[in-house]
Amino acid sequence: MRDDTFPARREALRARRHLALVHSDDSTRTRRMDKLRRADLFTLEAYAEARDEFRARVIAHKQARRVPLGANVNLLFEDRLTVQYQVQEMLRIERIFEPRAIQDELDAYNPLVPDGANLKATMLLEFPDPGERKRELARLCGIEHRVYAQVQGLARVLAVADEDLERSEAGKSAAVHFLRFEFSPTAVMALRAGAGLAFGIDDARLPVQLAVPEATRQALLADFA
Repeated sequence: MRDDTFPARREALRARRHLALVHSDDSTRTRRMDKLRRADLFTLEAYAEARDEFRARVIAHKQARRVPLGANVNLLFEDRLTVQYQVQEMLRIERIFEPRAIQDELDAYNPLVPDGANLKATMLLEFPDPGERKRELARLCGIEHRVYAQVQGLARVLAVADEDLERSEAGKSAAVHFLRFEFSPTAVMALRAGAGLAFGIDDARLPVQLAVPEATRQALLADFA
């Protein structure tokens, strides 16, 4: 299976990367040991040799981390491996090899790695027809702020959307958004005890809720410390 989502996310992350570089010296930002480091990455030469196998591994890994919300919205839950793939592809495409430039990429992408008490997802609004895409992105302006997670028996938790950069503007939604779902210790404990997990959109323009399959629940449970 091909990964056709990378180009759209790559373009969206260009803006996010700019924000990350501007704020890279902000000492209030949390740095965790589980974030990617330069030592974790393939060199350009090593990645060229390992790329086919690595891509296949990442694509297989993503299968349980994709949550469709209807026919045109997908949540792709990020983790250390999916973020490494994005970094490696960016380094490959732009032929980046200098240490400072590599670190800049890590500083831009590492915020997508979960912090131990949350889940982080890329939200894709996908409409193949250009005319339909234009109409629907205008109709769905702000929809990213209505996405929620819900652990069985507990209250819904709205996602924090695009916290580094507002991506819905001029009366239309962007096609790509970045979401963070914060979970309480009680919610994490419930998930570990076997409670179900659902995601949805609480908005009359696109009402949907999906209880994720067990494979997805287990995959996302691994993101909590």
